Amino acid sequence: MRVLSVVLLAAGLAGCGAREMLQPEPPYRVFVTNEGSGDLTIINPVTLKVMGTVPLGKRPRGIHVGPTGKMLFIALSGHPYSPPGVDESTLPPPDKSADGVGFYDLVQNKVTRVIPGGSNPEQLAVNKEGTLVYIANQESEGINLIDVVSGKTTGTVQTGEEPEGIAGTPDGKFVYVTSEDEGTVTQVSTATGKVTKQVKACNHPRTVLATPDSAHIAIACESDGNVMLLDAVTLEALETIKLGKQYKPMGMAVTKDGSTLYVTTGRAKTLFALDLKTNAIRDTWPLTGTRSWGIALSPDEKLLFTANGPSHNVTVVDTETGKVVADIKAGTLPWGVAVAAR
Repeated sequence: MRVLSVVLLAAGLAGCGAREMLQPEPPYRVFVTNEGSGDLTIINPVTLKVMGTVPLGKRPRGIHVGPTGKMLFIALSGHPYSPPGVDESTLPPPDKSADGVGFYDLVQNKVTRVIPGGSNPEQLAVNKEGTLVYIANQESEGINLIDVVSGKTTGTVQTGEEPEGIAGTPDGKFVYVTSEDEGTVTQVSTATGKVTKQVKACNHPRTVLATPDSAHIAIACESDGNVMLLDAVTLEALETIKLGKQYKPMGMAVTKDGSTLYVTTGRAKTLFALDLKTNAIRDTWPLTGTRSWGIALSPDEKLLFTANGPSHNVTVVDTETGKVVADIKAGTLPWGVAVAAR
């Protein structure tokens, strides 16, 4: 009879008592970046409890699991927090020494190094081999390419003002970057590290995501209340799924078979499930968190996790019923979510 293993997370998990740390080992863990408190909340998806909190650095936002499943890559920024409506002239100067990418070892449960990554990194992507990190830098009008082994920048690519979303195709051929100010999406060849196409997309494109078959990309158009679908190679617009002007599409997650796209809508407190076979809205579910942004699916796709900044928590949704099953307290201003198998 297999004995149920018990995990005791090491000293890297700060702020946990022994009672909270001693739990049945979950099949995967949920990792949440907290922009305000500069740390990482780790959640047990079985107990729906926080397993621990680990310091990261200033303003952690974008988070990505490497292809080996042993490393998290996290965008860090020393630029001051600037929510909508704030007069930027009143903000303190940026601490550019804090800008970079944190390498978080999932075995050691700690940041093992931080690599400089341009000016004000927000989101990132990792190539298929796990050898290159692509970082969207809000203040540099483009992306940096960082070699994982050497930790050095191997190139920069201009993609437009205020790069926002970034994602690669599963086949490893392209990386896509949205420009928040210019409303464009730029296609970058991973083979050459150069721009191959750029097209006008929509108003205020937030995130971009490639379908599992690498055939299409989806763009969350915040100001338009739409999700755009484009051909991944030609960047030809194929379909626009209208959610409604009252909704502000932000984060996206797609099922492994490419049939369903989940979309968070910020302050609208609504989660959309879009049918990518018919390109129509399948379900609309209420969320309890405030300004939901980051989103991730469990490996079995039965649970969905959203990071809710102003309410400082993570909402857990049952994808079969659309019901909220838990709201879990995180750090200050949770931003990104990633799921990693044990």
